[in-house]
Amino acid sequence: MKRVAIYPGSFDPLTNGHLDLIKRSLKLFDELIVGVLENPSKKALFTAAERVAMAGQVVKPLKRVRVESFDGLLVACTRRLGNPTVIRGLRMISDFEYEFQMAQMNRKMQPGYEVVFMMPDERYSYLSSSLVRQIATLGGDVGPLVPPVVARHIRAKVKK
Repeated sequence: MKRVAIYPGSFDPLTNGHLDLIKRSLKLFDELIVGVLENPSKKALFTAAERVAMAGQVVKPLKRVRVESFDGLLVACTRRLGNPTVIRGLRMISDFEYEFQMAQMNRKMQPGYEVVFMMPDERYSYLSSSLVRQIATLGGDVGPLVPPVVARHIRAKVKK
């Protein structure tokens, strides 16, 4: 049986920490779906379509990864996709508390819901999309924090 996982998030923007977890997930799963959340209540730097396109460019060399957008509840998305395992990254203890609560609630709503928590490489333990957005909008260099294609999109976006 094919082992499929989904790595959901806003990916606004996708960082090197995200890419680290994507690549490492492929050691555990046969196929990985990067699920880009469309959340109109969040003030995003990029539209969902832009985030899907960027993520698609980043993961293109990784043959067993595909990118899809979704909105609404994650459990509805996983149900639609055949109940893949969910990948979530944990950088620090505060991440665990939030993610644990969400996983328990999602399991309550959908029996059989499974989550694998992964820690990023220590080089990325401090890295978040919100910090990248803040650095970029204040004129800092985000090149070392994101894949090159994402850095180009960020530079073009904040230049406008």
